[in-house]
Amino acid sequence: MPPTDDAEVLLRPATPDDAAPVAAVHLASRRAGAMPPGVHPDHEVEAWLAGRLAVDETWVAEAAGRVVGYVRMTATWLDDLYVAPSHAGQGIGSMLLDLAKARRPGGFSLWVFESNAPARAFYRRHGLVEREHTDGADNEEQEPDLRMSWRVG
Repeated sequence: MPPTDDAEVLLRPATPDDAAPVAAVHLASRRAGAMPPGVHPDHEVEAWLAGRLAVDETWVAEAAGRVVGYVRMTATWLDDLYVAPSHAGQGIGSMLLDLAKARRPGGFSLWVFESNAPARAFYRRHGLVEREHTDGADNEEQEPDLRMSWRVG
């Protein structure tokens, strides 16, 4: 579904100036999503993401001059894909995932919480497959999760 507010969505590489808005999208999306609560205070998440912007390939989705989503990738992993709750269901997540596929044509994997049925369905609709289920012992939240992949065995 296209964005409903007639604003064009621009995808662009993130810059250091995007750290605060990226963190705001991340935190709001986590709180609104079907996933366990985060285990770090907001200021730690903000600092961690600011550091990741300097290392990982990160793209933002911008609408009406505001960051409304982002995707963060390493060479083989899609580590984050979040859309602001106010812009969910408007196709921005699909745009960001399509960008990740274009940037990583050989494939990538990601982790998603087992409890996050909407995200799992989203990724399945876009051709990702479930490869591994865990009991959550290796994630900070200690919640069951699963590895999904696109074009990776």
